[in-house]
Amino acid sequence: MSQLYRDVGVVLRTYKLRESDRIVVLHTLENGKVRAVAKGVRKTRSRFGARLEPMSHVRLLLYRGRELDIVSQAESVGSLAPMLSSLDRMSQGMAVVEAVDQLSLEREPNPHLYKMLVGVLGAIAERSSPLNVSAFYWKLLAAEGLHPVLDQCVRCGGTEPEAQLVAFDVAEGGVLCRSCRSGVSMSPGALGLLRDILGGRLVHALSQPESPITHEVGGLATRAFEHHVERRMRAVAMFERH
Repeated sequence: MSQLYRDVGVVLRTYKLRESDRIVVLHTLENGKVRAVAKGVRKTRSRFGARLEPMSHVRLLLYRGRELDIVSQAESVGSLAPMLSSLDRMSQGMAVVEAVDQLSLEREPNPHLYKMLVGVLGAIAERSSPLNVSAFYWKLLAAEGLHPVLDQCVRCGGTEPEAQLVAFDVAEGGVLCRSCRSGVSMSPGALGLLRDILGGRLVHALSQPESPITHEVGGLATRAFEHHVERRMRAVAMFERH
């Protein structure tokens, strides 16, 4: 069986190897997370060094190795320029690829995760909504089987209007009423926006201007995602500053 194979993927991160090489970590459509060596890409005359930067969407020809694959060819699917046109877009893009890096598994195909990643990078390139990253985090959690409970108190089962849903607890996995409240306070506006994100009104949610409510939803998304992966997200801090 030939060790050469083709795939399409998004570069999640890179790091240096020796004097002129670089290790590229990708989430691919057919092979899940792949780690590959791009030889000579740090040289000035490299054929495809610029095509293998984080957030790049590329078609690849790779040689399957024992521990690390080797990049033989790389062709850009789309321009990276829109993602680099502003610090806001770049920081949002880095926040989503870091999240996928945490969830993507070595050599385990996850086409849905790949399509979600390509979709959110396209959305960021087109319009830098304040909810791009937080909506993506909520969608990732839902895809992982961690859809938060939003229509009733996760502890007592109380529903509106009899029960006022006023808090969100990431450890409990959803909203809580005034009697059962724990975690952090949640405003009615933030609850409505989160229901939009996860209830089929994503386009409407992404059209919302920056506000205290979008910040609240974003903070909850980061808290919930970090609780799930059990680590702090480095790129989120840069994104939140801008």
